[in-house]
This record gives sequence, structure tokens and C-alpha cells, in this order.
Amino acid sequence: MKNQVALWSALISILCAYAAVDAAPASSQMKTILVLGDSLSAGFGLKSSEAYPALLAKKLRAAVLNFQLTNASQTGGTTEGGLERLPAHLKRKIDIFILELGINDAFRGVPVDQIENNLQQMIDKVKARNPDVRVLIAGMQLPNYAADDYVSAFGKMFAELAAKNGGSLVPYLLDGVGGDPSLNLPDGIHPNAAGQKILAENVWRVLEPIARKVSL
Repeated sequence: MKNQVALWSALISILCAYAAVDAAPASSQMKTILVLGDSLSAGFGLKSSEAYPALLAKKLRAAVLNFQLTNASQTGGTTEGGLERLPAHLKRKIDIFILELGINDAFRGVPVDQIENNLQQMIDKVKARNPDVRVLIAGMQLPNYAADDYVSAFGKMFAELAAKNGGSLVPYLLDGVGGDPSLNLPDGIHPNAAGQKILAENVWRVLEPIARKVSL
């Protein structure tokens, strides 16, 4: 009899333990952000923790927004290269897609129509796998050393892509940084750690409200 009582007591304890686990509130599902960019997003010449995507991840945590951010950026990255690298990152769900590519194409004289087509293909591929994805495009500008049709078309391309795809736009990623020697590495092109902090602020102004909506 005593053995039966002990057995029943043990079974009741086990059932109560399972009930407690089942009743525990489930943690909110983690959302994801994919950053696909070039050396500006990769943090050329810096620690990965100093690049603006890593700084965005810190801001998300501080804002108690449950996101996992993947920085799939590559120094020297082009839109053609982005198309080649993207499929590996489509195996997982993407809630927010930050696209920062195109300037290296422009430096090589790739036609603006071709750059835009490549960027559009990347957006299409992400949307095909993630219909509810929010797209954020980081705009760039060419130095006004030749204010010709190419420079103008390139500068307008990012806003047109954002509008066409119902996306959000960072008008100029390097706003407040480009051309300032104190905020760039000696090459005068890539932001230093202080410059990357400003890039993070430029993106965060656009990203934060999107992240809050996606988190709802």
C-alpha cells in the first residue's frame, strides 16, 4: 500500500511538472533582419562589432526588440555579386531586408539600368520567399565631380526602387560622414568607427519604426 501511495505521489508530481511547463508563457518568436551590402556595411578596416549593422543589433536589444540580425555584406560587393550570394540566405525567413549595394557598380561604370535591374531581382527573390518582408534600401550618391546624367540617374535610382517596391529609404547612407576626414579612414572613402556610429543613426531613424511594427 505504501508503495502504491508513493507511486501515485510520484506520478502526480510528474504530471504537475509537465502542467507547469505547458502553462509557461512562450517567448515571442524572434524576427530576423538580413543586411546585404558592400564594404560600407561590412565595416572595412574595422572590427565587425564596429560596423553599423552590429551597432543596429545593439540598438534593437536596447529597445527590447527581439531580432536576430545577419550581416551578409562583403567588401567589394557589387549587385551582380549580391545576386550570387543571396540564395544562401533565403533558406531562413527574412522579416526585414536591408539592401545596400550599387556604389561599386557605379565606380566601374556599370549602366544604371543594369544596377537597378540587379537590385530589383534581389528584392524580388526575397519577396518570393518572404511575401510579408519589409524592404529598406540604403541610398547612395556619387561625388558631384561630374554632374552628368549618369550621376543624376544613379542618385534617383534608390528612391525609385523604394517607391516601386513599397519599401523604406535611407536617402543617403553616408549623410554627415561622406567627405569628412575626421569620420573616415585615411583612404577618404570608408567610415572609421566614429563614422559608422553616424551611419547606424542614419539607418536607425528609418529602421526603428519598421522594427516596432514588425514586432507587433
